[in-house]
Amino acid sequence: MKIILAEHFGICFGVRDAIAQAERLAADGPLTILGELVHNPVVRESLSAQGVQEGSLAQTDSSISRAVMITAHGASDARREQWQAAGFAVTDGTCPLVRHAHEQLRALVAKGYFPVVLGQPGHVEVRGLTEDFFGAVVVGDFAGIGQLPGAARYGVIAQTTQPIEYVHALVAEIRRAQPQSEVRFVDTVCKPTKDRQLALRRLLAQAELIVVVGGRTSNNTRQLVEAARAAGRRSLHIERAEELAREDFAEVEIVGVTAGTSTLRETVDAVVARLRDFSLTPTNPNKNQI
Repeated sequence: MKIILAEHFGICFGVRDAIAQAERLAADGPLTILGELVHNPVVRESLSAQGVQEGSLAQTDSSISRAVMITAHGASDARREQWQAAGFAVTDGTCPLVRHAHEQLRALVAKGYFPVVLGQPGHVEVRGLTEDFFGAVVVGDFAGIGQLPGAARYGVIAQTTQPIEYVHALVAEIRRAQPQSEVRFVDTVCKPTKDRQLALRRLLAQAELIVVVGGRTSNNTRQLVEAARAAGRRSLHIERAEELAREDFAEVEIVGVTAGTSTLRETVDAVVARLRDFSLTPTNPNKNQI
């Protein structure tokens, strides 16, 4: 069995920096992260082993430590100020590209545009983007476009981990549905997400089965899985190498491997090593014996 690793895969600089930042803070004393630092159970277990606790961004009584950290997904200014006013030492682990999305939405609102975010309703990043703007609307699919209130000018951004083709299709539909309005779109889908989506398309042209490694609650990882399945490829979404079963690869000649932006390189390496073991050992070692 041939194993092909995507050209771009796994942990991005924003996640890497947030993890390093959390580990430094934890080494100095008790630390509570306000939510999941990143949507990856392997990372969460590693931080827990270093004494890091998890609290709720929405509840200032959920932290057992004075030092708290905002996750890589970001938070609204209102939440950040709430924790600071309560006397906590707040460290901001927001990914710079998520922070850029905040800045773009704020600039659009300042210019009089009605705020619209294309993304997953309820996702922590999306909540952070919208909480500072009363009435902001989250559009998660084409049906959601019909829920937009009337406005002369719409300012549209996207959750950083959305598929860019889908985002463009939603923007085009907003313009079709609101022909009398100005629709200003600022592309805030991050480059690491775009790189991994493009690399997946190249992988789909070569592999008959795709293994996607990453947290099951990770939006960008799920998008990779959904894109592979939409292209007609059999796909496996796993969080750890141990989840792979030999029988799933019995008739597979070429397997492709990719990973979401919160997936550690060592996790991907373990997946590739396990696949290599499958490729070197027959599913039924006695099938050629008489």
